[in-house]
Amino acid sequence: MVTSSDPRVRAAPSMVRRLKRSLSFFVSIFLRLFIFPWHKWQRLYFHAQLSTLLAQPLDESVIVLGKTYVYGNCNIRLGQNILLYPNLHLETQLDGSIDVGDNVVLSCGVHLVSMSRITIGEGSMIGEFSSIRDADHARRPEVVLRDSGYTASPITIGREVWIGRGVTVLAGVSIGDRATVGANAVVTRDVPAGVTVVGVPARPIRTNTAHDVVPRKPKNIDQDQADNFYQFIQGPGEISSFESE
Repeated sequence: MVTSSDPRVRAAPSMVRRLKRSLSFFVSIFLRLFIFPWHKWQRLYFHAQLSTLLAQPLDESVIVLGKTYVYGNCNIRLGQNILLYPNLHLETQLDGSIDVGDNVVLSCGVHLVSMSRITIGEGSMIGEFSSIRDADHARRPEVVLRDSGYTASPITIGREVWIGRGVTVLAGVSIGDRATVGANAVVTRDVPAGVTVVGVPARPIRTNTAHDVVPRKPKNIDQDQADNFYQFIQGPGEISSFESE
């Protein structure tokens, strides 16, 4: 490393740092006075914008952090104290509807697309870029896919459900209260209350032992939910539907 013996050369970096500190101080004051309050006005604007697009008024307790894209018949009901992150895609076509309960969080990039009905229970949280669609493309002989129509079946998500990042929930699925869906899972079958599922297709979490595969009992659920969990794991009906995918 080459250094200079000239004191003026050594003093130059110190002067630059002092100038940077002074400029940063004044810029921060400007941001506090003008830019930060503007964010609150932005939230008001996005709230008003979304409210004008919906068939039902948007409650004043809903926090809208960014632009929400709404398509279709706008048959969407949003409850109270909901937190909406930017770039949501809410679409209701034909007779479709979306019903979101109180205290729900919809993270960035969530897609809700309904041609039948999507219901999300109170207190549930949907992770970033998750896709919840209650319809599938149909296939008909001699007809191009785009013109073949759709098949639709309602999706029901219970209360206090935690859906991780990048999850896909397919048509006709019901997810019970306080269930958890791990990131990037594809939910093709019903999930009982209090159960954690992961993977493609989504399956209940199990704990491997030296002798057998033993289901891990969910925490913080009542005895009825625990019994339903073990019946779901060990019963011949629903567990086979998970593993048949």
